[in-house]
Amino acid sequence: MVKAMDEKRLREIYGPAKEKAAAKILDKLDKHCVSFIENSSFVIVGTLNDQNIDLSPKGDPHGFVKVINESFLEIPDRPGNNRIDGLLNILKNNFVSLLFFIPGVNETLRVQGRATICEDLEIRERHKLHSNIPKTVIRIQVTQAHLHCGKSILRGSLWHFDKWPRTRPIPTLFEMIEDQTGIECEVKEDNDIIAQYRKDLY
Repeated sequence: MVKAMDEKRLREIYGPAKEKAAAKILDKLDKHCVSFIENSSFVIVGTLNDQNIDLSPKGDPHGFVKVINESFLEIPDRPGNNRIDGLLNILKNNFVSLLFFIPGVNETLRVQGRATICEDLEIRERHKLHSNIPKTVIRIQVTQAHLHCGKSILRGSLWHFDKWPRTRPIPTLFEMIEDQTGIECEVKEDNDIIAQYRKDLY
């Protein structure tokens, strides 16, 4: 029988948090956090409701997440499949967690805060990209931020091209969806799927 775990036992296994790890937690964005966000082209947005946690990837040219000031930032919601799981979660629980990446940089930035969904045209227009004005913008009041070391990125060889698979190791997206749902997908080849992605980007 597996013994139930508690905080006391976890601390016996791992010991106390290292001094730098405990001290690096900020309650607002400093200049390094701002610089990281301005150079980031990819962020994972975590939201939750009463039953589920949702992780949604967001990507655009670097700087697409706009830092308004040390306590507020904004993320545009670009065209997608209209499931809007994350937005619906925010309506039920406005706590969000963000993980920022910069390609080629091993470290990441973690930000937590309280989110609101904004449809104000003036705010949406400052996130215009090409012809796209987002339908909504997620506005986040920062409650916590800290940099995260790059050991997991190194372990996973995320930026090491020589470690990447030379061919796609899994079926294409629509092949998998067709198999999972029984709904026939007209586009199945990877190149055709990417072409469709590019058509629908903005």
